[in-house]
Amino acid sequence: MPLVLIFWIIARAGIAMSPEGRRLFADMTVRENLIIAAENGRKGEWTLDRVLDAFPQLVPLIDKRAGGLSGGQRQAAAIGRALLANPDVLLLDEVSLGLSPVAVEGVYVSLAAIKAARAMTMVVVEQDLTRALGFADTILCMAEGRVELAGAPADFTRAQITAAYFGIHEPEGADA
Repeated sequence: MPLVLIFWIIARAGIAMSPEGRRLFADMTVRENLIIAAENGRKGEWTLDRVLDAFPQLVPLIDKRAGGLSGGQRQAAAIGRALLANPDVLLLDEVSLGLSPVAVEGVYVSLAAIKAARAMTMVVVEQDLTRALGFADTILCMAEGRVELAGAPADFTRAQITAAYFGIHEPEGADA
C-alpha cells in the first residue's frame, strides 16, 4: 500500500501528528503548509482562522516560506497543520526539542488553550519532565515497548518517573 494512502487513512480515522523535527515543506509558505492538512483532513471546527487564533505568532508569517521560520514558529505551524486535519487524537512528538525557553512557553500557552477546550485527546511526548508534569492529566512511561508507570502526575515523584523511564527497577525485597 502506498505511504500516501496510509497517511490519508490515518487522517480520515481522526489521528494527526506533529512530528519531531516539524517536517514542514520549507519552500512552501506557512499558509500552504496549513492548507494541505485542511484539504486532506476531515471537516470540522479547526479552520485556518481558528488555528491563527490559537497560534497568533503565525499571523504575520502566514505568507512567508516555512524554511525561514525560527524553531518555535515552525513548531507552531506544525501543530497548526495537525489541527487542521480535525483529529480526535493529536500526537505531539518532542514539543520543546531544540526550542528557546520563550518559544516553548509560547507553544505551551497555545496548547493549554486547546487542551482547555477539550476538543480532542492529546498525546504528548516531551523531554522536559517539569513541563510534561505541569501539562499532563495522565502520564505514561514506557521502556522497550512496555508500560512501566501510568497514572496522574501527582501520584509519582520525579525519581519514580525517571526510574520508570529508564527501566530501573528496585531489587526484590528492597525497602521503599
